[in-house]
Amino acid sequence: MILDFTRLPSMTTASLRTLLLCIIAISLTTCATPLENSDEATVESKDEISGLIESKIDLSNKVIGYCSPSLNAPYYQALLASIKETTEKNGMTFLSADGQDDVGKQISAVEDLVTKGVDALLLNPKDPDALVGVTKLAKKSGIPVFIIDSSIDPSAEYVTTVQSNNLANGALAGGWLAKKFGKTPMKIALLSGNAGNPVGRTRKNGLLQGITEQQLRDLGYIDLTIKTQAYTNWSYAGGQKAMEDILVAHPDINVVITEADVCVLGAIKAIQQAGKTNDITIAAAADGQKEAIKFIMETDFYGCTAMNSPVKIGQNAVKYAIQYMNGKTDFPKVSFTPPLLITKENAAKYYNPDALF
Repeated sequence: MILDFTRLPSMTTASLRTLLLCIIAISLTTCATPLENSDEATVESKDEISGLIESKIDLSNKVIGYCSPSLNAPYYQALLASIKETTEKNGMTFLSADGQDDVGKQISAVEDLVTKGVDALLLNPKDPDALVGVTKLAKKSGIPVFIIDSSIDPSAEYVTTVQSNNLANGALAGGWLAKKFGKTPMKIALLSGNAGNPVGRTRKNGLLQGITEQQLRDLGYIDLTIKTQAYTNWSYAGGQKAMEDILVAHPDINVVITEADVCVLGAIKAIQQAGKTNDITIAAAADGQKEAIKFIMETDFYGCTAMNSPVKIGQNAVKYAIQYMNGKTDFPKVSFTPPLLITKENAAKYYNPDALF
């Protein structure tokens, strides 16, 4: 087993060793049943495609409220559009609020939706701890809360979290990468969103689990060298700056793994300017952004990404809210969309140049 813990400045050697030992333990218990890619995301009923959701009650007087952490990214815009369209197709009124990338403003925005008396609140929290209070406020007002896309502290009052299967998607991407490299040593740069983000952490753990699990299965040992980790603040500009710095400090990297397409799309410019497109392979744990899929179709350096569909998550969130209004109460605490890996073999199937995201 070959593990290099010495080059990761954002984590201590001890903490990284603990993380990887936990991942290895998970891998050893699951290696007999590897994660498989799923095309379930494309199998929908006619009602699901139309956006119509079965309801035994009259929905015409119901109001769905949604609060986004921000609208400054295509993903957030596409998620908002999906929720609005699905809500209105089912005869309900839609109210939205924008947290404007500020925790305090998002709290105030949610409080305003609660005051307006929505029948269900869909919340994409900017911070997993800071938004706990408003979920309890909503419950006191008799308003069910559905957490969308991100995560929230378990002490919050909510029905279910609606998101992609971040661990499984990350594992699919990591497994693909390990298969591609085989015995060739990987010198990895990790591009993350921001420190402490629970979704980003789960995606990162999935990537590492996928790599280690596949290597143990194929090679019988783990050869994993993470040269550095950098934070991009989930932005194109942040990804470009991070990659510019990485290529100066670690010119020998041959792999970039990332928690989201947006973290690496800006980094591609730095990779291209450095003439490294033939030397580096990219694997993303999410999101299936159209720009990323286009790179996968047209190049060899962007190897894979995993589906985190804002359209499907928005549709599911409204569906679960309607089911709750109809009396359903037995929701799991997390409701996943099916894991799905996008590679050159299937990228054209999922590419839509006219999509918001």
